[in-house]
Amino acid sequence: MIAFVRGEVAAVTLSSAVLEVGGVGLELMCTPGTLATLRVGTPATLPTSMVVREDSLTIFGFLDEDEKQVFEIVQTASGVGPKVAQAIVAVMSPDDVRRAITTEDVKALTRVPGIGQKGAQRIILELKDRIGPPVGVHHPAAAAVPATDAWRDQVHQGLVGLGWSAKESEKAVEAVAPDAGDAPDVGALLRAALRTLSRA
Repeated sequence: MIAFVRGEVAAVTLSSAVLEVGGVGLELMCTPGTLATLRVGTPATLPTSMVVREDSLTIFGFLDEDEKQVFEIVQTASGVGPKVAQAIVAVMSPDDVRRAITTEDVKALTRVPGIGQKGAQRIILELKDRIGPPVGVHHPAAAAVPATDAWRDQVHQGLVGLGWSAKESEKAVEAVAPDAGDAPDVGALLRAALRTLSRA
């Protein structure tokens, strides 16, 4: 298994980053919050989780070990694949996930695209005794995105990648725009945008 990848960031797309390792470009699927911390041409180290399927081999990259751990444990619940697991860590911090599961907060989990009432209840039932309590790791705000409105694109693409329509995503981006300030935290804005969508 590939536990982490260290190398120069060769490219950042809307849903993935390419890190050059020994002359090879490895594509890592990442959440918008993780992508916002990466800059092309700078070195980065990302904990990774490799998902092997019959027809594909996908590497997921994370902000830190905590996020990776939560991504891997939620997949042990029946019905949760890598795509839903990635949506969970995109929308919620690792401690938010632990809190939602240990306090049986179905509502918090159903904010994640792809998780309905039944799915949330099943995740809680299957993981309650295994996820552990919140550990109090505060995720550093995603590195400040240049003052341009780059965050709008990232949040919009993140929402589309999670299954919302372009039109819905646009509305949500507009709704959270007043909160962006001078140093937008893409992860926090994405979570806020998802909350507005789940209320709609």
